[in-house]
Amino acid sequence: MPVKYLGWLVEIIYEDQSGKITKRRFQVKSIRSGMIKADDLLSGQPRTFKESSLLECYPIRTTA
Repeated sequence: MPVKYLGWLVEIIYEDQSGKITKRRFQVKSIRSGMIKADDLLSGQPRTFKESSLLECYPIRTTA
C-alpha cells in the first residue's frame, strides 16, 4: 500500500491467515515494516493488516 494513503479512507480486499478473502473499509493510520494500522469504518475498532496479505486496495470516493 502506498504511503500516500496515510489518513485516507480506503477499501481493501485481503486474505486472512486462514485463507478467507475479505473486503474491508478503513482509515489508514500508519504503514510501517509491512504492517498497516487502521480504524475499521464498520466496527470503529482499530485493526492491523499485513501488507503482504492485500490483494487489492483503492481509495473510497467521498462527496462534499
